[in-house]
Amino acid sequence: MNNIRPKFHITAPSNWINDPNGVIKFKGKYHVFYQHHPYGITWGPMHWGHVISDDLLNWEHLPIALTPGDTFDKDGCFSGSAFVYEDKLYVVYTGFIFNEDPEKIRQQQCLAYSEDGIHFKKLGLIIGEDNLPKEFAPNDFRDPMVFKENNHFVMLVAARRKEGRGNILRYESNDLLSWTFVSSILPSDSEGVMIECPDYVSDLNLLLYCEQFQPVNGYLHHNIHSTDWEIGKFVDHKFNKTNKGMIDYGFDFYAPQVILGDNILIGWLDMWDRNNPSEEYGFAGSLTVPRHISVKNNELYQKPVLPKNKKEEKDITDIEYVEHVKYGFYKLEITDLESLHISFRKGDEHQTIFYLNENEWVFDRSHSGKEIKGNETDSDSLNGIRKLPYIKNKKHEIYLVMDEFSVELFVDGKSLSSLIYPDLSDDLLQIVIKSKNTKLIKYL
Repeated sequence: MNNIRPKFHITAPSNWINDPNGVIKFKGKYHVFYQHHPYGITWGPMHWGHVISDDLLNWEHLPIALTPGDTFDKDGCFSGSAFVYEDKLYVVYTGFIFNEDPEKIRQQQCLAYSEDGIHFKKLGLIIGEDNLPKEFAPNDFRDPMVFKENNHFVMLVAARRKEGRGNILRYESNDLLSWTFVSSILPSDSEGVMIECPDYVSDLNLLLYCEQFQPVNGYLHHNIHSTDWEIGKFVDHKFNKTNKGMIDYGFDFYAPQVILGDNILIGWLDMWDRNNPSEEYGFAGSLTVPRHISVKNNELYQKPVLPKNKKEEKDITDIEYVEHVKYGFYKLEITDLESLHISFRKGDEHQTIFYLNENEWVFDRSHSGKEIKGNETDSDSLNGIRKLPYIKNKKHEIYLVMDEFSVELFVDGKSLSSLIYPDLSDDLLQIVIKSKNTKLIKYL
């Protein structure tokens, strides 16, 4: 088995990885935990894997932080979040109790802490079925996120009504152990079946969450599950939005979390109900590159965290730029754009393309390499297509992030992230652009 791995995307040492959990800065290090099955290449009993970094580019694997097996998390330590309190690193997560009868599955919220950020002590169950409003299902109650508000703690937890759809529940506590239900925070339930992975960035007035099986709407929600953002404010414990959108328009993005204070977002670079060609290399799933987030003109704006040093800068106005490259961070600064066509990982038989087509950006992985199949049935998905709306501006800023099995694009603050599996030898990057002026900046 070839031990091929992405160069700067987080993967598990081997086997399965999904949601990032507890992304945080603690004692000078960036910590990222993640859902991990250490004993299988497919999803299984969830553990919390763990990596740390000084620069958000180079990651060191640490021992598994949480292992299931106690009465309150017998069959899995599901997703959650991390926060620092009294110089300790706390994690809150969902304990999973399996049952052959789906109605008897139980998901409940649990707490653990660490003094060194590596070794964790479980404090056990803190919110169970007894503290869940009766109209919500105890088998769909997960993904807690905790933050401090004034002199108390707030927990947001995803839940589904027994006879309805998903919402986000708000709990409050003074001591992290005893929690009181306050309200559901969304004025209306999800248009999809279930909400997952809520996250809240208070200094941006930004709420993030995932929706499962929501209907396709124009450019939005072509994946079987998608991740939304809302900008707004809490009023009487309800989140009143002033704008809403989708975080990522690509094939492979889910379950993001934000390093609060730094406002750096990391998501899962994959999607449920898809095959994983990377299994032949001993792993399945990776995380996105970290990305800076901000709010501009009431819209979410994203760009990748870049390596510190520029490698090269050149003018590529009205020329065909060609380079043999598989990995890297690139930035295009464009004035008066007329046309653009980019080919990634191009070889004799394969290429992934991104181009401007009148009023929209088009990403096409239909000839990228190994086929990736999912449960999506719309024509764009079946044809390997994802699209972004094009907004004509005097200047455009585009980032290209390429790694062994992925392409992440950032176009004027919007992102599109997708996996690709070309032949390992396919390495041609080709940029054909027509504009008044285009500068290409290379990093790494």
